[in-house]
Amino acid sequence: MSLPPEKASELKQLIHQQLNKMDVHGRIREVLAETIREELAPEQQLSTEDLIKALRRRGIIDDVMKELTFVADLADGELTSSPKPSNFNDKQATLLKKSDGTRMADATTMLSICDPVHMVLIKTDVFGETSLVASYFLEWRSVLGSDNGMTNIAVELLGVGTESKVSVGILNVKVEVYPQLNQTLSQEIVNTQLALERQKTAERERLFLVYAKQWWREYLQIRPSHNSRLVKIFAQDENGINRPVCSYVRPLRAGRLLDTPRQAARFVNVLGYERASVIGGGGKHEQWCTLLAFLCRNKGDCEDHANLLCSLLLGYGLEAFVCVGTKAKGVPHAWVMTCGTDGTITFWESLTGHRYIHKPINPDDPPAVEQPKPLYPYRTIGCVFNHQMFLGNCQPSDSVELCVFDLNDESKWKPMSEEAIKSVCAPGATTSLPPFPPLCASVIDSSVTSNEIEMQLRLLVSEHRQDLGLTTVWEDQLSYLLSPALASYEFERTTSISAGNEEFQDAIRRAVPDGHTFKGFPIHFVYRNARRAFATCLRSPFCEEIICCRGDQVRLAVRVRVFTYPESACAVWIMFACKYRSVL
Repeated sequence: MSLPPEKASELKQLIHQQLNKMDVHGRIREVLAETIREELAPEQQLSTEDLIKALRRRGIIDDVMKELTFVADLADGELTSSPKPSNFNDKQATLLKKSDGTRMADATTMLSICDPVHMVLIKTDVFGETSLVASYFLEWRSVLGSDNGMTNIAVELLGVGTESKVSVGILNVKVEVYPQLNQTLSQEIVNTQLALERQKTAERERLFLVYAKQWWREYLQIRPSHNSRLVKIFAQDENGINRPVCSYVRPLRAGRLLDTPRQAARFVNVLGYERASVIGGGGKHEQWCTLLAFLCRNKGDCEDHANLLCSLLLGYGLEAFVCVGTKAKGVPHAWVMTCGTDGTITFWESLTGHRYIHKPINPDDPPAVEQPKPLYPYRTIGCVFNHQMFLGNCQPSDSVELCVFDLNDESKWKPMSEEAIKSVCAPGATTSLPPFPPLCASVIDSSVTSNEIEMQLRLLVSEHRQDLGLTTVWEDQLSYLLSPALASYEFERTTSISAGNEEFQDAIRRAVPDGHTFKGFPIHFVYRNARRAFATCLRSPFCEEIICCRGDQVRLAVRVRVFTYPESACAVWIMFACKYRSVL
């Protein structure tokens, strides 16, 4: 394989750097001195063959060849390079390649990057509760036309939801390109490019709106009753902007933060649930949050949870869709559906993490045929969608238990054009949302936080019992024995598999003497406010009975276990327990 002169020069430089890293020259000098001293007669000259034999005998040549393994990349003819740990396996070839990431993109290339910078402003109160203040998409490319690669931009931040037209303040943003560009563009070129993109965006949105109206007319012509079905083509984001629902979903990979789809469902489940606020009556105000806004405030409505879960399941390679319909009493709701390769339809409830297998009921079967009893809470379904597809339910009944989810059957599901969806929702399209941000690892120390909440709860219980005229004696060993139960509860929530309960029960039997009674009360929260959790626990008669236990030789125990998830989400398990001698 021949290389052009510039590639050969780069390759030589890479090899030189690697040899210096291995200190090959120093090792050769040592071998040379040792060989001359030990193996050669005083008048004998050292030949190249003798030196090579000595180097090979000491394994130096093999080490070098393992470090410099060349693999030809047939796609682009370049040699590739990637970092490799020092304790590598020689089956892993080091690939030498010049990465484009080491070269700064020029101004023209950067001008073609149409993704804005998404900024989210949140407010956190003294109790740790967060609320969304503003969400803004910053067009940063004006800096490409500044002489010194630096510019200041003053942006007006508007509120969200019902306050999306109300100003909340002015933010001064300093934008700088680093390292500095070798050559900047004229401001006229930048402005022209932005103007062309705005025209292109407006035209794409207009064409999609025209198509969506035509699709809706055709959908209503199939059956007039379709007008009452929940077929959601557009949804307003936190800024009050109407966006196609398909733009809220995109395959999202969690890296090493979440290992399985069920763990992803648990993560979405522990994010807080909060309906969009509404001023006055008139029912629910609908607001779909962009993913960054949802993750920043760590809570959202059922649609936000469903969009995130669907994105994560798509990232795991599943065929996932967001379902829009109703649950009990006709309440609008959104959940997630996956279609297995064997035709199995699974519903995922993003607010609870529960999974349900769908088995349709055949209304034409005779009464003697036993029909499956649905366990899911869903009643009707109007449409399903993901980042590439949108399908409206055109079956005679929109009842979930009667629906057949053969999405390829256009007599049951009316599809939108995938090309039309791609024109406004595909990554990189000027009309689409910017790329989803990667999930961030939790910054919560599980052990420290668990201990802090536990100490606070002990203090609250002691104060509460003191107000009732009761003394409090804590038993640390009993508290410790509650840990396996809490771990088992979280494992079951994540995997739907119960494990470890037998060991917990055996340990408790050994810890509770004959003639004594043991009572335990586990409860689960998604926040870390100990006082708020304690107030909630007291509303349970069974928990209050434990906390206010009276009797002989009363010993109390409490155990807290915080399970952390990405984006500082957490599942907090608390278990109160007591043991006392039974007096008849």
